[in-house]
Amino acid sequence: MKIKLVLILLLSSQIGNAQIPETFRNIKEAIPTIQVEVRYFSTDNFVGKRIDGYSAPKVFLTIETIQALSKVQKALLDQNLGLKIFDGYRPQKAVDHFVRWAKVLDDTLTKENYYPKVHKNILFKEGYIAAKSGHTRGSTVDLTIVDLTKGEELDMGSPWDMFDPVSWIKSDAINSEQQKNRNLLQKLMLQNGFKNYPQEWWHFTLKNEPFPKTYFDFNIE
Repeated sequence: MKIKLVLILLLSSQIGNAQIPETFRNIKEAIPTIQVEVRYFSTDNFVGKRIDGYSAPKVFLTIETIQALSKVQKALLDQNLGLKIFDGYRPQKAVDHFVRWAKVLDDTLTKENYYPKVHKNILFKEGYIAAKSGHTRGSTVDLTIVDLTKGEELDMGSPWDMFDPVSWIKSDAINSEQQKNRNLLQKLMLQNGFKNYPQEWWHFTLKNEPFPKTYFDFNIE
């Protein structure tokens, strides 16, 4: 099964009141075989509300990141597996939304599903929430692997965005099958130009990201 990598030849497009930089693309248009589940567009996320700046269930990433992901996707398709993307580019206004939420300590509506064993007052200290995010630079992505035969995500030992040590890459609280699945994701992503974040098995940043010091704030529409 071949991957069709479509690079749209538009200098820029309008999103809300801001422009998409010409080096950003919608990943579903670039790699149609990739699955997308944008929970920040819904209420099924650790805040429990749609996140500021997410006006559509779409994922945008830099062209360089998409080109690297296309190689990962090709390797997985050969095994009847595929990528599912939860988040890519994240507007700065969304990060600001996370920060505001984290400071309201009595808002624990989603604690059971997203941080059952971690106190909300240490989310900043433990690195789960930060005022600046690599996602806002456009070359960081949250993802997992899907079994295309079963139509199910591989068991990684914890859900995406679970604030808990069990989500750390080297957690010893997962079984051998879960570790095998994590190892597959880590191996393919690192082989294709990404670096990982030790506390989140799903989180990767392109090593040679094109905007290492730029934090964008255009809406996702």
